[in-house]
Amino acid sequence: MSPDNQRLLSDEEIAAALASSEFSGWARQGDKLCASFKFVDFSEAFGFMSRVALISERLFHHPEWSNVWSEVQIAITNHAAGGITELDLEFARQVNRLS
Repeated sequence: MSPDNQRLLSDEEIAAALASSEFSGWARQGDKLCASFKFVDFSEAFGFMSRVALISERLFHHPEWSNVWSEVQIAITNHAAGGITELDLEFARQVNRLS
């Protein structure tokens, strides 16, 4: 993992990233990036979670998440760095490409 992925982003860097359409649906909640995804049914939501799990494994960066029927809630932070880093942005980028 590169050192830049571990560098905490400034409030300004996070705000600028989240203003981009690339991060549509994501919001900052304290030291986490959070998003909610809605699907037609549980099966579609679970399939999405399976694809997100593959992203998590590739990045070796795992979210806090939950699923209730057709909705998936995701929160991501870099625990090792103590907040939001470029790795969190990359995770959000890749997740948004799925939806």
